[in-house]
Amino acid sequence: MLEIRTFPLGNMDNNTYAILNSRTREAALIDPSFGSEYILRNLEQENYHLKAIWLTHAHFDHIIGVQEMAQYDDHLQIGLHFADLGLYQTGGGAGLINISLDNLPAPTIALDDNKILGLGGRRIRVIHTPGHSPGHVIFYIAALKTALVGDLIFYHTIGRTDLEGGDPRALFISLRDKLLTLPPETRLLPGHGQETTIAEERANNPYLTNMK
Repeated sequence: MLEIRTFPLGNMDNNTYAILNSRTREAALIDPSFGSEYILRNLEQENYHLKAIWLTHAHFDHIIGVQEMAQYDDHLQIGLHFADLGLYQTGGGAGLINISLDNLPAPTIALDDNKILGLGGRRIRVIHTPGHSPGHVIFYIAALKTALVGDLIFYHTIGRTDLEGGDPRALFISLRDKLLTLPPETRLLPGHGQETTIAEERANNPYLTNMK
């Protein structure tokens, strides 16, 4: 059985998520942010083994915990859509706030569109949703009726496109042709702020209410 836990971290109100398989005691982290070592200690106390880090995109606040997590296990899987590889390799814009984020461990798996990830036999589908960044992806877990959506969409608003690699047209297409094809009851777990649903955003998000 899969479980998702939310860990709000840092002064940018990032949500780092842990996907846990209680049967196999395997875990994956989504977007390890500031202070992610706290999550690692939490998982170890419950006898979970961290198998993978999967990144929705490569902005610094979503990748800053990767280096510390990778020291946990040399064989830790690090997943990224390679359209964001250049952004990842240059620290995801961390220099803009005077943070040095050099020598991040290289990604070991390409998160291509419709790739199926496994965690103890459970299926997690990667959906490529560019716009906030070229390689932005979301992770859809049909069995849980849940999508982890990074910075694609938030409660009653959407991701910004004024950062490096942002593209308003691509974001619109990702929302219309990818996100809104998911069932209305789908829970949306964003990279910042509170969770929401497809139905809630269709009804009340001003960026989506008139989207055809």
